[in-house]
Amino acid sequence: MTFYTFSRSVVKFLMKSLYRIEVEGIENIPDEGGVLLCSNHINNWDPPLVGISSPRPVRFMAKEEIFHKKVIGTIIANLGAFPVKRGMSDREALRKGLKILKNGEVLGLFPEGTRSKNGQLKEGLAGAGFFALRSDASVVPCAIIGPYKRFNKVKIIFGSPIDFTELRANKNSAEQATSLIMNEIRHLLEKYKKQ
Repeated sequence: MTFYTFSRSVVKFLMKSLYRIEVEGIENIPDEGGVLLCSNHINNWDPPLVGISSPRPVRFMAKEEIFHKKVIGTIIANLGAFPVKRGMSDREALRKGLKILKNGEVLGLFPEGTRSKNGQLKEGLAGAGFFALRSDASVVPCAIIGPYKRFNKVKIIFGSPIDFTELRANKNSAEQATSLIMNEIRHLLEKYKKQ
């Protein structure tokens, strides 16, 4: 058993003892090939929730400060996460993310860059669009619907992959690509919040 598999099973047990987790759309994550998984961000539990809900291992881009904390930094690094410097263009993180996608792995991103304190979807950063345009990865939008209250329902929905053929051919900007991703996440939130 790998460290990732062991950790995933422990976190899954812990989260399912705290919340009623509902997962929809697992079939929308391709079985193979690079996948850019983009989700809204409402809580610190979001990365573990996405990780236990995805049928494939997810490698997250995480803020650099987390890696300065010895214990948690070591754990998430061993789970395949890698640091990104916030508030600036981090070329090393962009290269690392592209390499993950080109290697046929799943890259997890929270395009908003930080948690939304009021639960409302914020504007996405250009990094998500950069990865979508510069790779051939499937781009899967994801919506997390809370709140994270003990024993309450938390929903995670994986939407259908977004067709980036036209945007890639037209050499659209990273900002335009991110806007498309955020619109798809917004549609999922609006659709499933009513259910």
